[in-house]
Amino acid sequence: MKIEKPNRIIRFQKTLLLTGLFLAVQISSQPSRAEEAIVAVASNFAEPLQKLKLAFENTSPHRISISIGSSGKLYAQIINGAPFDIFLSADQARPILLENAQKTVAASRFTYATGRLALWGVNPIGDVKKQLLSKNFATLAIANPKLAPYGRAAREVLVSLGVWESLTGKIVEGENIGQTFSYVSTGNAQLGLVALSYVLSPRNMVAGNRWDVPVDLYQPIRQDGVLIAGADRNPAAIAFFDFLKSPTARTMISSFGYGLE
Repeated sequence: MKIEKPNRIIRFQKTLLLTGLFLAVQISSQPSRAEEAIVAVASNFAEPLQKLKLAFENTSPHRISISIGSSGKLYAQIINGAPFDIFLSADQARPILLENAQKTVAASRFTYATGRLALWGVNPIGDVKKQLLSKNFATLAIANPKLAPYGRAAREVLVSLGVWESLTGKIVEGENIGQTFSYVSTGNAQLGLVALSYVLSPRNMVAGNRWDVPVDLYQPIRQDGVLIAGADRNPAAIAFFDFLKSPTARTMISSFGYGLE
């Protein structure tokens, strides 16, 4: 025997259904709450990060604020409680130190870019590699090997080429790779082992010649990024960190002369 539901039950069920549909539409139509994340970035990656920030903010409700400095100084600030959400270092060492100090979100560290070196000289210099090996120049700029990962790599290149000892009297050291690049671009050094990303930058208006140093002449300059402890509660930080791993971001990073792993 078929049992029919009373009309009032049918009307009640229809009301519940319509109410649920209305609430679902209302919830889905609400924009995502916009948050902000603070990204601490090594100076060599500041320009690519500005481009990445624009691309991210064009498709996200969230916003990114950038703090630029040397990896060492940013690391010290994080240790002392600076309110950063993401740290994009110029090396692996400092993000690992932060991991060991339990200052990061567990398992968040990854290599976002691999730095590349170029031997660069301004006009009218011709074959810069030949000039380096002939030692026919006054000064060669490199970053401080004790402080900067690009400086350490530059020393490894010169050792690999067998000219480190013979060139020590001609080497001038910058505090970081940005200062090293400036030495060459201003003519204070004839040659420099600098970040390829600086040479390829649209902001570099100085004509010159370069030799892209083969990567087998120096240890990889792996630049690691990490989420700072507590950032996993910030939707903007999570979203931007995920964006850095996207094909769009990786293509942009590569266009600035960085390698990808």
